[in-house]
Amino acid sequence: APAQHEIDFKFSGANEMADCVMTFKMAVRTIAKRHGLHATFMPKPRAEVNGSGMHIHFALYKDGKNIFADPDDVNGLSEDAYHFIGGLLAHSEEMAAITNPLVNSYKRLVPGYDAPTELTWTKNNQNSLIRISNLRSDSLAIELRSPDAASNPYLVFAVCLAAGLDGIQKKIYPTKASDRSLSESDQKEQGIENLPENLREAITLFEDSSWMKEILGEAFCKQYAQAKRKEWLRYSQEISDWEIEEYLYRI
Repeated sequence: APAQHEIDFKFSGANEMADCVMTFKMAVRTIAKRHGLHATFMPKPRAEVNGSGMHIHFALYKDGKNIFADPDDVNGLSEDAYHFIGGLLAHSEEMAAITNPLVNSYKRLVPGYDAPTELTWTKNNQNSLIRISNLRSDSLAIELRSPDAASNPYLVFAVCLAAGLDGIQKKIYPTKASDRSLSESDQKEQGIENLPENLREAITLFEDSSWMKEILGEAFCKQYAQAKRKEWLRYSQEISDWEIEEYLYRI
């Protein structure tokens, strides 16, 4: 989109990568301000164009070998890779309040703007939550496309890794791969779900999740949910320009 830029970081450990994200955001804002500009990491600052995501590429290595890769598999994926995908898909809804923490986050996650709207995995479907990237076995990675840069990367990486590892431990197999966008009827027929439609839904799923409390701790989850509930209430009390234009002179 206009004025939008893609920034890529080289692979590193989760903590180091989170440090890089935070340092980069601070540096960009500082330099922009020096030039009389404002750099924003808001997920959807403009309604008519694509929003800004924070796609995360995961790879697991053991003894220097990428354990997600299996050249003998039709998709090039090992069983661990399938299970990691299964864990991400299984926990994606309850993680949404962490990966997509703002009211504005859910205005990016709508059809038609290259953002994930289906809880599926793929090699090339832009509506899928998870994409397989870098299909060469030495650099194959699992790309999670829902998080945005308004989120806290330390929390996001923690819950995402926990979800993927839970999938490996419990051998959660993912839904069938989707190489095309699905209609609502197709999704219903195949039992494919979606991410929460708004922050309120995400908070409810987060609060109801015993798994999230296990990963992040009950005290943190309670405080976080309370803060997000207050944010949703403030949003709900506001009257937008769209509502004025849509209803004021028609009712």
